[in-house]
Amino acid sequence: MKNFKYIQKSIVFIWFFSFCLVARSGSYEDFFKAIQFDNVRVVQSLLQRGFDPNTVNPEGIPALMLAVREPSIKVAELLASWPQTRTEVRNASDESPLMLAALRGYLPLVKKLVDNDADVNKPGWTALHYAATGGHVPIIEYLLEQSAYIDAESPNGTTPLMMAAMYGSPEAVKSLIQAGADLTLKNQLGMTALDFAIRGQRPNARALIETALSRLAERQKRETATLQPAAVDAPPKQGLSN
Repeated sequence: MKNFKYIQKSIVFIWFFSFCLVARSGSYEDFFKAIQFDNVRVVQSLLQRGFDPNTVNPEGIPALMLAVREPSIKVAELLASWPQTRTEVRNASDESPLMLAALRGYLPLVKKLVDNDADVNKPGWTALHYAATGGHVPIIEYLLEQSAYIDAESPNGTTPLMMAAMYGSPEAVKSLIQAGADLTLKNQLGMTALDFAIRGQRPNARALIETALSRLAERQKRETATLQPAAVDAPPKQGLSN
């Protein structure tokens, strides 16, 4: 009799376990299908039922990264604001969801990611580099408001201003200059922001940087003149009395 009850309990347990596996398998497929088609209603329903927002797809890509990459913006915004979502994930190129959102100009998504502890100043390439590359001034301004380091250096010493000068927009270059980006920095190849503008054949960016450099030189000249002591006339020599 005891053996029968034990077998009966075992059967119930196996059935329940199998049911959970099937249910999870179905949820898994539904979750990633909903991400693919930006179906925020299905994703939200699954999350509310306890589905892990940090689940990775068969290729090992986290859901948030996948949503930004698709792009499935409504789902990405939902995942970015979900309290249990880990926003500090990376792809094979060490890019974060915040960096990709900044590159594509998704300001509302950028804000949700930052609000959920995405790192604005990760080592190496940063979200500000990516926003500057895309020429997205509102995102540049927002990231600077969030204490993004304006002269952040990539692994080879490239700054956001350099990226804006070669790939971004004149407005992005102007925004960074006005915010105080260092015009004189050089990367490991010895290139300045002006060199990037010239190499990228960006005449507008070049003109903006050359004008800013000219103003910088004038300001430094005035400051140097102010710091130099004024010339003092020597007193007249007294003749020797006999």
